[in-house]
Amino acid sequence: MEYMARDANLNDPRMRADAVEAAQGRRPFSILIENARVLDMVTGRERKADIGITGALIASVHEPGRLKDAEDRIDAAGAYALPGFIDTHMHVESSMVTPAEYAAAVVPRGVTTVVWDPHELANACGMAGVDYAIEAARDTILRLLPLAPTCVPSAPGYEFSGGDFGPDTVAKLLDNPEIHGAAELMTMQPLLSGDPRVRDIVNAGLASSKRICGHARGLAGADLAAYAAAGVGTDHELTSADDLLAKLEAGLTIELRGSHEHLLPEFARALCALGHLPQTVTLCTDDVFADDLFSRGGLDLVIRLLIEHGLPPEWAYRAATLNAATRIGRPDLGFVAPGRRADIALVPDLAEVRPATVIMDGKVEARYGALLSKTPVQPVAKDLLNTMRAPRISPADFEVTANGPRARIATLSRPRFPEWGERDVEVEDGRLVLPEDMIRMAVVNRYGRNTPVRVAFMENWGAWSGAFASSVSHDCHNLTVFGREPEDMAAAANAVRDTQGGIAVVRGGSVIASLALPIAGLLSPEPLEDVAAAFAEVRKATDGLVDWQPPYLVFKALFGASLVCNAGPRLSDVGLVDAFNGQVRESCVIAKD
Repeated sequence: MEYMARDANLNDPRMRADAVEAAQGRRPFSILIENARVLDMVTGRERKADIGITGALIASVHEPGRLKDAEDRIDAAGAYALPGFIDTHMHVESSMVTPAEYAAAVVPRGVTTVVWDPHELANACGMAGVDYAIEAARDTILRLLPLAPTCVPSAPGYEFSGGDFGPDTVAKLLDNPEIHGAAELMTMQPLLSGDPRVRDIVNAGLASSKRICGHARGLAGADLAAYAAAGVGTDHELTSADDLLAKLEAGLTIELRGSHEHLLPEFARALCALGHLPQTVTLCTDDVFADDLFSRGGLDLVIRLLIEHGLPPEWAYRAATLNAATRIGRPDLGFVAPGRRADIALVPDLAEVRPATVIMDGKVEARYGALLSKTPVQPVAKDLLNTMRAPRISPADFEVTANGPRARIATLSRPRFPEWGERDVEVEDGRLVLPEDMIRMAVVNRYGRNTPVRVAFMENWGAWSGAFASSVSHDCHNLTVFGREPEDMAAAANAVRDTQGGIAVVRGGSVIASLALPIAGLLSPEPLEDVAAAFAEVRKATDGLVDWQPPYLVFKALFGASLVCNAGPRLSDVGLVDAFNGQVRESCVIAKD
């Protein structure tokens, strides 16, 4: 039998005819899985069964021993036969490895399909970034379903990136059958205000009849209703149990994410209190750092945590399989049943979520946590290299000039959910004096605009004793630097610049940990194990610089502090901005004495 390619055509007449005969015992199965327990995603019931596969198709799920003729056999040894897991919203780039390395990490963990928003690559490299994602989807063993980025940049006019996707660009992408929908629409306020660019991007999604994915952080009441009424269908930006329920009742597909782990207990309790799992609840990872992916997993970790927090296992798995398949429009996936695609994870323990065997399209692809075959290395186009086009940085670039003995400044107060603040600060030699309880944040455009380094003074960001710089800074991924002393900040910024992207941690003027990310300033070409180890050293070194105060002042906050599309003031390469209120300040100085 020769129809074994990934995403084989399940409507191949020969394959269907063979499956019909095999289900009746008139020809052998390609593979017979024996001694399995099927956890049914529709009824929630558990039953012992054998599973016959013909090519890429499940031909039969039947009582043990009734049909035995098969070319190959797998002894499930009592493991649960579950559909392959589906991650409904994620960014490969957040794991800082190539798609092939990402696939090698998650397929052995039971993840067979991911819906990939490559907007990080698009913001860094424009259309070349999306082309890279499409090529990866063709060549990588994992079923990658790329979306058309809708927010390049994420807040037009309030930041500048390496791409600019207007309505025509998005419409052209959506015409491509290899693009599976419109990616998360983060331009919430412009959509609600009737901005023509954003409105027409949404209209392009509607005209394509493909899904329009959302990012509805902080939306409630009339704004949430308006966002859904515009045609946006999903959300993963949940902030509380009440927010979860409001968005369920607004009709949005929920992509319950693992990247905000502290909220999962609350979400599990809220769902259990309903007494049933809504069919619109799915699971996603959104962002997973390399060290977490390597040591803890991806979507399998989300499932495991939800079960630990009291969600019934059959609910957690249904959200990750049947619900997900239904919501993304893939009826071939998400169910171990005749006529469905043979994506199956054999999991010995439901709570541990560690598959012994993973089958995709009727082919065994992983056993006991290891991929059986390597995906060929994907060539990297030159447009994804040498993206750090910022000039060399000096300590003086992180100083803010002002006249007089004192100045009134606008501050960014609080991590993760920033607010405007104001402070009177001293001025010496024409420069602001940083108060002892504050730090500096700086953003440098890295795409050749040659604009000034933008600097903000940050309140409630803890005590710092060094500097941190990164070209991974959502969502424009400009060079972003945190610290107190300009000399440390310059050393960190230049270390990232010199490696054509990455992360650097500096103490006392010297780099003490770093990770090079030369592909788009976001990805490393190295194996996940090596990237994870380097990232773990970066994390450990940063822990030594900062007095973290969870759940808001945490390491992850360094990568999202410039998320301009969200509510509240932020720092971008334009200045201190508030996209929701239309505010732009090139300097933090408000008034001088």
